[in-house]
Amino acid sequence: DNYDARMVINQACLELEQNWMESGVSEDAVSGHIQLIEPGYSACFECVPPLVVASGIDEKTLKREGVCAASLPTTMGMVAGFLVQNTLKYLLNFGHVSAYLGYNAMKDYFPTMEIQPNPGCTNTACCKLQVKYADARKQRVVDKEAADKAAAEEDKAGPLHEENEWSISVVDEEEGGGGGDGAGGAEEQPQQQQEEQELAEGVHFSMPKADVIDAKTLEENAVETNDEEDVDDLRAQLEALNAK
Repeated sequence: DNYDARMVINQACLELEQNWMESGVSEDAVSGHIQLIEPGYSACFECVPPLVVASGIDEKTLKREGVCAASLPTTMGMVAGFLVQNTLKYLLNFGHVSAYLGYNAMKDYFPTMEIQPNPGCTNTACCKLQVKYADARKQRVVDKEAADKAAAEEDKAGPLHEENEWSISVVDEEEGGGGGDGAGGAEEQPQQQQEEQELAEGVHFSMPKADVIDAKTLEENAVETNDEEDVDDLRAQLEALNAK
């Protein structure tokens, strides 16, 4: 898990024109990133090398000062979760697949961006793919601008379902469904009977609502109690059970 290993994967993906999900955690263990690298469309791993490599510093001789070892497992877990989620969205074709998503644990900062390929990339295969897919990259930009414009117009269009195709409305519970104040109206029918009439065929309530329970229902579901037993007797019985 180092720069050299990623360079090998980068070269293989360029030669095979294979997309790959790359991720990494910084040396101080408090930040990381994930990115979707598409050969010819986005920057390859060699297009934008890490600062350490670009500065000419040997990664193996780098002193790891200021490393927060305690945060390493959590940072790696966060980045791994982002990577897996982004991969699932890419493979299953749902949601927005992030081209690049960063994570800064110190500030809870999540930068996103799209990194374009570097025309001066030192990798010959990358440069050839940039030329091959130049027109496709331009078309992708045009399509994205059109999609963003359509989304903006949709936001300005107002609330969804303004026409109320299904005639859904919100009414007060006290507003009845007809019958009025006249004799024989729906309001004179027992509430339980009204609810049963609204249910689908073969469906019924096992118990009536609390505000329509009558004396017969209470009697049928009554719980027998012994008022002669006091709390001390019950406590003694419980202690006897625990002692067994």
